[in-house]
Amino acid sequence: MDVGLIGLGKMGGNMRERLRAAGHTVVGFDRNPDVSDVDSLQAMVDKLPSPKVVWVMVPAGEPTKATIRELQDLLGEGDVVIDGGNSRWTDDKINGEALASKGIGFVDCGVSGGVWGRENGYALMAGGDKQHIETVQPIFDALKPEGEFGWVHAGGIGAGHFSKMVHNGIEYGLMQAYAEGWELLTKVDVVDNVTEVFRSWREGTVIRSWLLDLLVAALDDDDHLDQIAGWAEDSGEGRWTVEAAIDNAVPMPAISSALFARFASRQDDSPAMKAVSAMRNQFGGHATKVSAPPTTADKS
Repeated sequence: MDVGLIGLGKMGGNMRERLRAAGHTVVGFDRNPDVSDVDSLQAMVDKLPSPKVVWVMVPAGEPTKATIRELQDLLGEGDVVIDGGNSRWTDDKINGEALASKGIGFVDCGVSGGVWGRENGYALMAGGDKQHIETVQPIFDALKPEGEFGWVHAGGIGAGHFSKMVHNGIEYGLMQAYAEGWELLTKVDVVDNVTEVFRSWREGTVIRSWLLDLLVAALDDDDHLDQIAGWAEDSGEGRWTVEAAIDNAVPMPAISSALFARFASRQDDSPAMKAVSAMRNQFGGHATKVSAPPTTADKS
């Protein structure tokens, strides 16, 4: 299958390689000419046979909206656009209606897998009409992990990004729990090797998970996370999850507390936030801030 892929950063670039490894033809466009296959959106579209399928993998908000506006003029009836970025689900209906006015199909797809997706596959949560999903199914089949899980047609337009938003909200809560447990274990002078305790939890326990594996990997690199500042960013989905909970009167104390803890991390150098920041870097390649070296006063 032929697909145009817009945005060849950490996720998009790896997705291009996974699709090509599965036998698909990918024409990638990026504003960085060093990674782009073509020099313009028009050139990308011209290389695709009809019906054309274009996957958008650019930052949420105005960059995605602007890209879809351009595609609205470049594509035609029967073509399909997939928004695989972290767009807010409320934007999907607007984008879908704009494309539908030209007879262009729209699928929103939440994507999870971070920098490891090229090797392990990506968890995909898609929203859209059944006919458009069926058109692009070979792409989803190539990107998803092996086995029966990791892919879902979640519902109509907006359902994919809504599902991914809640997924990321849950992720906030899980990361915060691991991070707070790590801080307590390191704070109390009882456990001789905190990293080994976390490593032991990777098998047999009810809290084993990939996030736990990634935290152990980060601790293997820096046992006390001394090289990471206790400062963690939020990328939007946590806020949107809490806002949706408020709008629908759904109690969400764990996820909202995890979000507010990230806000607090920007005011103080929080030990727990070192662990959260380390896990974000491990699974998504998100940047970490480096702790400043201790001053003379700190050492005294």
